[in-house]
Amino acid sequence: MSKDKLFSKPQGKVDDFKFNNSVVTVFDDMVSRSVPFYGEIQRMMTEIIADFAVKDKCIYDLGCSTGTTLLNLDAVIDPAIRFVGIDNSPEMLKKCRSNFEAAGMKRPFDLRQVDLNQGITIENASVVIMCLTLQFVRPIYREKLIEDICKQLDSFNCLIMVEKVLGEDSIFNRLFIKYYYDMKRRNHYSDIEISQKREALENVLIPYKLLENRELLLRSGFRYVDTFFKWYNFSGIVAVK
Repeated sequence: MSKDKLFSKPQGKVDDFKFNNSVVTVFDDMVSRSVPFYGEIQRMMTEIIADFAVKDKCIYDLGCSTGTTLLNLDAVIDPAIRFVGIDNSPEMLKKCRSNFEAAGMKRPFDLRQVDLNQGITIENASVVIMCLTLQFVRPIYREKLIEDICKQLDSFNCLIMVEKVLGEDSIFNRLFIKYYYDMKRRNHYSDIEISQKREALENVLIPYKLLENRELLLRSGFRYVDTFFKWYNFSGIVAVK
């Protein structure tokens, strides 16, 4: 795993964050050091998904990145279940395929380049995963995307979402951000790295409040919505149609 040092040197102008080859190379280290309890979130998603996965249906991972979630599922999900990985970054998809091959994945799988801002076609899925994905979809397109996902699922199929979120009130938001940056410092990110990464993500990652995400899911047609993980400004949500 390559060490994330993308923002370690001062940059005159910080460009918008992109999932290009530079990011892909260090992504696994980046996400493990930037997302609190990332390993536990992955474990929790795996056990929830295992209970909702249906043998003759697919599992879709929207924003599959390097394939971590699907690789974790591969060990516990019926080998006949097809995995479908969706990402907008060709570099991510290339790395994902390489990771699947290195792990010796035998199950059927598809990897597809799709811009979720333009919608998604889902066929015969029992579970849809969006791990740290919806926050990168432009807000104007989010409701239509979630509505489309819900419409293409059958009753008692589920959507798993993990999101960076805003505090419900500004006082909590300020505190949660402070605690989050303290966590990043404990994971050996410098202040310049934290500052420049924040600037790079400012117009790219746009979080909602937890309750806004919950209301979006219910409004889009999901009948049951609950929070399975919460750490300051990160949350995991399971929604069942």
